[in-house]
Amino acid sequence: MSQFEALFRPLQINQLTIRNRIVSTAHAEVYATDGGMTTDRYVKYYEEKAKGGCGLCICGGSSVVSIDSPQSWWSSVNLSTDRIIPHFQNLADAVHKHGGKIMIQITHMGRRSRWDGENWPNLMSPSGIREPVHRATCKTIEEEDIWRIIGDFAQAARRAREGGLDGVELSAVHQHMIDQFWSPRVNRRTDEWGGSFENRMRFGIEVLKAVRAEVGREFAVGLRICGDEFHPDGLNHEDMKQIARYYNDTGLLDFFGVVGSGCDTHNTLANVIPNMSFPPEPFLHLAAGIKEVVDVPVIHAQNIKDPNQAQRILEAGYVDFVGMTRAHIADPHLIAKIKMNQVDQIRQCVGANYCIDRQYQGLDVLCIQNAATSREHLGLPHIIEKTDGPVRKVVVVGGGPGGMEAARVAAERGHDVTLIEKAGELGGQITLAAKAPQRDQIAGITRWYALELERLGVDLKFNLEADASVIRDFQPDLCILATGGTPFIEQNPEWGFEDNLVVSSWDILSGRVEPGKNVLVYDTICEFSGMSVADYLAAKGAQVELVTDDIKPGVGIGGTTFPTYYRSLYEREVIMTSDLVLEKVYAEGDKKIAVLENEYTGNREERVVDQVVIENGTRPNEALYYALKPGSINKGQIDTEALYACKAQPALDEAGSGMILWRLGDCVSQRNTHAAIYDALRLCKDL
Repeated sequence: MSQFEALFRPLQINQLTIRNRIVSTAHAEVYATDGGMTTDRYVKYYEEKAKGGCGLCICGGSSVVSIDSPQSWWSSVNLSTDRIIPHFQNLADAVHKHGGKIMIQITHMGRRSRWDGENWPNLMSPSGIREPVHRATCKTIEEEDIWRIIGDFAQAARRAREGGLDGVELSAVHQHMIDQFWSPRVNRRTDEWGGSFENRMRFGIEVLKAVRAEVGREFAVGLRICGDEFHPDGLNHEDMKQIARYYNDTGLLDFFGVVGSGCDTHNTLANVIPNMSFPPEPFLHLAAGIKEVVDVPVIHAQNIKDPNQAQRILEAGYVDFVGMTRAHIADPHLIAKIKMNQVDQIRQCVGANYCIDRQYQGLDVLCIQNAATSREHLGLPHIIEKTDGPVRKVVVVGGGPGGMEAARVAAERGHDVTLIEKAGELGGQITLAAKAPQRDQIAGITRWYALELERLGVDLKFNLEADASVIRDFQPDLCILATGGTPFIEQNPEWGFEDNLVVSSWDILSGRVEPGKNVLVYDTICEFSGMSVADYLAAKGAQVELVTDDIKPGVGIGGTTFPTYYRSLYEREVIMTSDLVLEKVYAEGDKKIAVLENEYTGNREERVVDQVVIENGTRPNEALYYALKPGSINKGQIDTEALYACKAQPALDEAGSGMILWRLGDCVSQRNTHAAIYDALRLCKDL
């Protein structure tokens, strides 16, 4: 505890005493249901953070105050109706009983949304200028709309107060309505709501005054802003300091939240939630600059992942509160683990941005490595309890993410666990992914598992390729296969796999095959592997063309991640080509000829290269499963109804009569890291 003393100093926000300096800042969870209500899943997600010791949770990123600011795309919280009040009471009670505080971010999205759903509204902005990220057109907001929305902010704050929440945070970040009025990039009005500095500030000031008139002075009200829009025609850091000082001097605000970068373009969006390609706390200096000109507490959250980092930031006085939002998604018990001197047991965020990238696809926020997060309402535990049943002999084959999670959970339950891995180290495809220039931090997933498996006493057998006789020699009660897959580059015989005319992305990233000088990468999956291998090859000096039959390279990668790849690939002069199918590869002297066909026209073209790299996903390694299946008491079958309901597998009731066999992850079919870990947790939590 003494090592992290700065983290645990209480601090006041208005009348609230926050028990420590760690905040889970506002993010769109995509959990609100029943028309934007904070129902059971939502409540339990935040209760877990409070239970784990988080000082302050600011929930509901982009929670809307008006009926014409759509919420259904994000499944965000709807504060435009009194229906929300009893739901807030449930949320507040759940957090307060564990000693935490809970606020909500409130906003009108203005132009930053979609119009094609949920009442089909006409979106609005100060001057009717569309927003590129959502491809949304909008009207120029009228005076009547302005005053109506100001009143909606006030009523939303009232509902939060009546629901027992501890405060509200007005969103003036990410180009929502308030900061749309601020920015000359968006506000080109010549009336009292535009033009001069004071006029551009007017809308936000009127919102703040109306909120205070409704909720009083003792209710906590804050403002979240960016420190620099990073646009040549936008607001720079000095502009934002001027704005912060102006609002601070009203005496109506209790805190500021500060992040770096606007996000109304795809490129700037990637800055706002920095992924693993960014350095630690890349925009801390912007928050520190705002703190210099205000006299209320400042919260900053961007790429702050571990307690040592947070301690250093607080000790230096850069800000007053440290936001560790994705860190709490990865491990909502991180504060409790610090208190119990279990820092090495914290499951640290690796910046994969699986969480936020899902949100930008309209999907619920999930953690790539912690499948219990947001599934607390289903009974998936963050803390695994010991079994009160028989101790079983469990053999896990495969040390990738699914196998590591299965071994961890089984060992936490108190079983005798052996993990067999044919390689000399843990990690599976995580180890491979970490070879790529922008993906090295994903190896943190494996580091955590390695520490946990050692702590739990799992017997690790490396450099052992298991066959059926090896498994039988262990005489397991339960065998879990997580043997993964292999690159599927033989799908099309015309690619020349048998003649060694093509190689896989695995061959390149693992170092088994040297990079060529002039390389065509053909990517049918359009997720991380193809982009990563193209980036890797270009970083090694190769001239690279990345070709896909899809609509664009990397189309399956989320909104905060593909821009960082594009930055790197464009800088390294990688050619990116879409809509072409790789029909055939043939040799001509020491060169490879790749024949490509346009999916829409049928026209063919050729590339003369010295290497063709194919990313076509994987095929499951099934041989061991089918060798063991006939002798297993459940014939390898998993009861899907029990699995989907997160209940114990019926086969466990037959223990003692033979070996139970399960398989998970890519040795069933290719999915992703989260899917393998999720299956492992829900299968093994009831062992």
